[in-house]
Amino acid sequence: MPVNRNALIRYTTIDKCLRNRYRKWTLEDLIETCSDALYEFEGIDKGVSKRTIQLDIQTMRSEKLGYNAPIIITDKKYYTYEDPDYSITNLPLSNQDLDKLTDAIEILKQFQGFSHFKEMTGLIQKLENKIHTEQNQSRPIIHIERNEELKGLEHLNGLYEEILKQQVIIINYKSFKARKSQRIYFHPYLLKEFNNRWFLVGRKTKGETIITLALDRIESFQPAENIKFKMDETFHPDSYYENIIGVTVNHGLEPRIIKLAINSENAPYVLTKPIHWTQKLIEQNDNGIIISIKLIPNYELERLFLGFGPALEVLSPPSLRKKMSDLLTKAYEQYNK
Repeated sequence: MPVNRNALIRYTTIDKCLRNRYRKWTLEDLIETCSDALYEFEGIDKGVSKRTIQLDIQTMRSEKLGYNAPIIITDKKYYTYEDPDYSITNLPLSNQDLDKLTDAIEILKQFQGFSHFKEMTGLIQKLENKIHTEQNQSRPIIHIERNEELKGLEHLNGLYEEILKQQVIIINYKSFKARKSQRIYFHPYLLKEFNNRWFLVGRKTKGETIITLALDRIESFQPAENIKFKMDETFHPDSYYENIIGVTVNHGLEPRIIKLAINSENAPYVLTKPIHWTQKLIEQNDNGIIISIKLIPNYELERLFLGFGPALEVLSPPSLRKKMSDLLTKAYEQYNK
């Protein structure tokens, strides 16, 4: 059940009062103390009603928030905890809670290249220690692939900040084909991850076409002074990558209907995990399936098809079928030199 900030302030205030064994607390005392706390933290000066505090105590006693607080009344007027060591801040974690925290930690670790998550490193370690001491096993049940040795990850946070500030940057970039690096004045729009590799998307200062730079090819970057940032209001990541797989957008090309034959052994995998959201089933028989997808062919799509090996055959368009045939022929020749 969701709890708003004001309710949390009241719960923690009541908890502090009931843990104070050196004073006896009437309902009126709790109302006054909660009213003071709300004014101090939220600037709310209208006070708290008797009915509100009674409902708060009822909620704390119940299982709604997992508190099950042992709140009792002594002498028919004073509220206290039956267990003097109880506090809503010291609730034990259930096995289900521990499993969820473990999963969340594994996911958070994937983004430690960003300063936001670096600042959480201490918190993550505390959570891990807490889980380790309360669990009989610390083996995670979620494992996400990551390559912490990948070049360029050190640029993630800095580039993120420059995009946030809409700052033009000067990049020293060396592509795989270049002998030396080139200096690029770049307007960054987006950081994109694909296949466990990060990319920077934007425009050159003197360019009109959106381009993609691999972070592992960026040698260094710095802010460019006195150059106004140009935002392309027509650029939207979801629509920009809608018709491709990966990051390579071949500008000027329209999506094409691609027909594929998948053998029977691999057909269930393709049916349960479609190659693309446009995938449609055309035919299914004992030999396998024939499907269609509507995409702009690119380098990543070719590599995906090659990964299927003999399990996949491109039926059309003819140009893509020939390209895949040529690649497979070269691969065959490589293995039969």
